Amino acid sequence: MSRLKYVGEALPEIVNPADFGSVAVLAGGRSSEREISLKTGNAVHGALLRRDVRATLVDPAQTSLNEIADAHYDRAFIALHGPGGEDGTMQGALEWLGIPYTGSGVLGSALCMDKLRTKQIALSAGVPTPDWVRLDSSEAVDGALERLGLPLIVKPASQGSSVGMSRVEEAGDLVAAWRAASALDPVVIAERCIVGSEYTVGILHAQALPAIRIETPRAFYDYQAKYFSGGTTQYHLPCGLARPAEAELQRLAMLAFRAAGAAGWGRVDFMIGSDARPMLLEVNTVPGMTDTSLVPMAAKACGMSFEQLVWRVLETSFMREPAR
Repeated sequence: MSRLKYVGEALPEIVNPADFGSVAVLAGGRSSEREISLKTGNAVHGALLRRDVRATLVDPAQTSLNEIADAHYDRAFIALHGPGGEDGTMQGALEWLGIPYTGSGVLGSALCMDKLRTKQIALSAGVPTPDWVRLDSSEAVDGALERLGLPLIVKPASQGSSVGMSRVEEAGDLVAAWRAASALDPVVIAERCIVGSEYTVGILHAQALPAIRIETPRAFYDYQAKYFSGGTTQYHLPCGLARPAEAELQRLAMLAFRAAGAAGWGRVDFMIGSDARPMLLEVNTVPGMTDTSLVPMAAKACGMSFEQLVWRVLETSFMREPAR
């Protein structure tokens, strides 16, 4: 039984840092995205300290849940990426401990971490997404080529930051891409590759931030392009879309975000091909907060500093309060 009560997204505007109490910034963990999570956590922790919030950096890979409970934190800022932190697992543990936390709850976190179910839910809500085939056998590999053609994007269903993802240009490379992805997750998706531009829309306090267009010289916006591009990845803000087209992209982002049960803050990614039709790629419930991260870029375009953004994300922890 949960020890937290959901009170909705009508969030208070916190002015006094003391009102947050003692905050655990959860970062690191044991997922394949540990390195990026530590970057996010350190950035968030530093921003909170600069705003006089009583924050402590906590690595769940080195600190047990009993130790977290015994520290009597008033709330948690979840800066964990990938399985174990972004998939509802940590959210469920915090629910049991009665510690309010940032962002999406157990269900929304679990659904959005599962790219297959996110696509199914998005389609049911009227948000288009690239056609796909689930890869679970050599026969499915052949069927994917027949149904989707080339090029293809192959990815594990439950990893973030493009970990385990491949772009397949040649039919002979598909089995190797499937095996690489299945080493991380038994559920693997082959998705029709949309040739065009990638866009992302940040969500904060139930509002869509300005869209960003991403341009990379790599085959696609992969892990290296996201975090170690050395300046070769370009981010266009304004995104270059006409105002009605950007407004439609923001509308679809909010629709997908809510349909998947996400809340508080996050990021929604799209591809737009030659037909000018946005196609949902995924919903991220704990986006990166590093020096190359996208939500801080969009927030800055709205006049919001990194410290202000972190503060507002921490305010989302007030969506939940200890149950009496």
